[in-house]
Amino acid sequence: MSYSLTELPLDNIAQWETRAVLKKTAEAHRYLAELKGVAASIPNEAILINTLSLQEAKDSSEIENIVTTHDELYRVGLFEEAVSNPAAKEVQDYAIALRQGFQTVRHQKLIRLADILTVQQHLEKNNAGLRKLPGTDLKNARTGETVYTPPQHPEQISQLMNNLVNYINDDSLCDADPLVKMAIIHHQFESIHPFYDGNGRTGRIINILYLVAKDLLNLPVLYLSRFIIQHKVDYYNQLQQVRDTGDWEAWLLYMLDGVIETAQNTITLITDIKRLMQDYKHQIRAQLPKIYRQELLNNLFNHPYTKIDFVMQDLDVSRITATKYLEQLVEKGFLHKQKVGRGNYYINAPLCALLTK
Repeated sequence: MSYSLTELPLDNIAQWETRAVLKKTAEAHRYLAELKGVAASIPNEAILINTLSLQEAKDSSEIENIVTTHDELYRVGLFEEAVSNPAAKEVQDYAIALRQGFQTVRHQKLIRLADILTVQQHLEKNNAGLRKLPGTDLKNARTGETVYTPPQHPEQISQLMNNLVNYINDDSLCDADPLVKMAIIHHQFESIHPFYDGNGRTGRIINILYLVAKDLLNLPVLYLSRFIIQHKVDYYNQLQQVRDTGDWEAWLLYMLDGVIETAQNTITLITDIKRLMQDYKHQIRAQLPKIYRQELLNNLFNHPYTKIDFVMQDLDVSRITATKYLEQLVEKGFLHKQKVGRGNYYINAPLCALLTK
C-alpha cells in the first residue's frame, strides 16, 4: 500500500485510533494537564516563555544543523555585535517567531495560513511565501535514493495548505483526539513541504501553537525538538513509513511518546526553576533586604544572562542604582560577572545549569 498525499481528513480515522494509541493518548493528556498546572504556578509567565522558547529554538535549529552554544545564544540577546556565530542569531530569530506566533494564537484560538506564513517569514527573513517552484526530493541519506517527492505545482501546494488550515481549525471535519490530530497535522505539513526553506522548524512551531489553540496548554512550554534530536532516525523513518505503507499507528505512537516524555521532563524542569526561584527569594531577602523586589527576582530568572539596561527597564531605576544592585548580587554569589567590550553582563549560573542539563 503506497502513500498518496491527499486532502484531510483521513478516511476512517477510527482504524488508527487503536487500543495502543488511545491508551497512550490518555497518558499524554494526564501529563499535559499536570504540565499546564505546574506552568501556571510560576508567578511571571514571561520567565517560562522566554527561557524555554530559547531552549526549543536551539534544539529545533540543531535538527537542521544550525548549531550554537548556550553561551553564544544568551549573549546574542545582550550584545548582538559581540557574537560572531550567525547560527546564534538564527536561533534567536526562531525564538522570536515562536513567541510572536504564540501571542497571536493565544488571542484568536485559530492558526490561519497568514500566521504560518508569518512564522516562516520571521525564520527565513524573506517574503517568498509558498513554493512556486518544484520542491527538493527527499533522499535516503545512506543510498542517495529518492524516497519522497513533495507536491510540485503551486496550485496543489496552495490547495493542500488551505485544506490543512481548515483541518486545524474546524473540529467538525474530524472527531479524532487533538493529540492524534496534531501528529497528523505535523505529518501533512512536512509532506506538503510548502516553503523553499524552514519547513522543519515551522512545522515544529505549529505543534506547540496547536496545543495552545486547543487549550491543552496555556503557555508554549512543551517542545518536542529535543525528543526528536534524541530519536532523529526514528523520526524520519516513521515519517517515511506512513508514505511507504499507509500505516499511521507507529507514527501516532512515536509522537505521543514524544509528548509524554517531553511533558515529564518539562514538569521536572519547571519544578526545579520554581524551587530555585524560592531559594533566591529567601536568600536575597535575608542577605540584601534593601534591594529585594519581586521585579528584581523576575529579572534574574527572565534573563539567564542579564545586564544593567535590563534591570533599569524592569525595575524603573537609574543606571547607578541598577549597577549597584547587580554588583551586590555578584558580591553575595547570586550572579557571576563577565566583561564584554566596555560592558558587563551577569550570569545566573544555577538557572543556566538547569536549562542546559
